[in-house]
Amino acid sequence: MFTGLVEEIGRVESVIKAAKSARINIKAKRVLEGVKLGDSICTNGVCLTVTSFDTGRFSVDVMAETMRLSNLQGLSPGDEVNLERALRVGDRLGGHMLSGHIDGIGTIEGYEQEDNAVWITVSASSDILKYIVQKGSIAIDGVSLTVAYVDDSVFKVSIIPHTKDITTLLHKKVNDEVNLECDMIGKYIEKFLGVKEQAPVKKGIDYNFLSENGFA
Repeated sequence: MFTGLVEEIGRVESVIKAAKSARINIKAKRVLEGVKLGDSICTNGVCLTVTSFDTGRFSVDVMAETMRLSNLQGLSPGDEVNLERALRVGDRLGGHMLSGHIDGIGTIEGYEQEDNAVWITVSASSDILKYIVQKGSIAIDGVSLTVAYVDDSVFKVSIIPHTKDITTLLHKKVNDEVNLECDMIGKYIEKFLGVKEQAPVKKGIDYNFLSENGFA
């Protein structure tokens, strides 16, 4: 489990791609303090397992499913990534609970400066947006943020200078892809209640509509 409070920005050293999977080597410092083989490090919001490490770098193996569903597929040497070690029992929970299992990819649509903060607008599919609520939590590339606006096509967050300085969020450009993990509580509630997608509402009156409702 993670909290969405990024500990440091790492830099991709190399990406060794197979047919569908990859091994990624990342330069880092703080997240390597006390690291052991098999530890989890959240990388751009994705929970990855440390498969090897030495002074100043660690390696992770990324399976095909993770490559398909995340922006890790687009990483190249020199790219920056947000890093966070797994939560320890007894630590302060300053962000919100994250699993590191992202729900999908969003696209940055724009930035807007407002006084000391920057608004980020992100578009996403309806499968993701249905779990996003105003004043709720969302993780963007592993960064825990509060949703300040949401509609049926985009959502917005506002970040303070501190978040700007310690994450990669403002290093990205319009149309860049970001990993999204919604608050897991909504997904569990949906599962427990057996909520299903509603069938699209029929528009207009035709013979079938009249027949189905006993008028023909």
